[in-house]
Amino acid sequence: MITAYFDGGARGNPGPAGWGAYVVDDKGEVLAELHGALGRATNNVAEYHGLIAALQWAVDHGVPSLLVRGDSQLLIEQMRGNYRVKNEGLLPLYKQACLLVMHIGHVRFEHVRREQNKEADRLSNIGMDLNGSTAR
Repeated sequence: MITAYFDGGARGNPGPAGWGAYVVDDKGEVLAELHGALGRATNNVAEYHGLIAALQWAVDHGVPSLLVRGDSQLLIEQMRGNYRVKNEGLLPLYKQACLLVMHIGHVRFEHVRREQNKEADRLSNIGMDLNGSTAR
């Protein structure tokens, strides 16, 4: 089973934002470390970009089954279908994530504590730093 961790953040919310995704195999071997800058965005937008990057990586690599872990309860519950996407700005990102899930086939979403998502958090901070903002 391939596991993808995702995270995103914004310094200021909204503010300089970045995302990260960390993908491992069932032995814990690192398959991918992904990150990116978004310019000015909210935490939730950045989180969705991290999720989408992880899902896109899985599609690009032909992963048929994926466990997705993140510390954003909002996103995890939205992807599980338990929470509605009320923010109109998040709706296109949610729909993009859903399309990627359909391409993969079997995707399970799991909420984890922040301590269990440190690598994705580290990568999202790299993404934020790429905006030229190093204040944490």
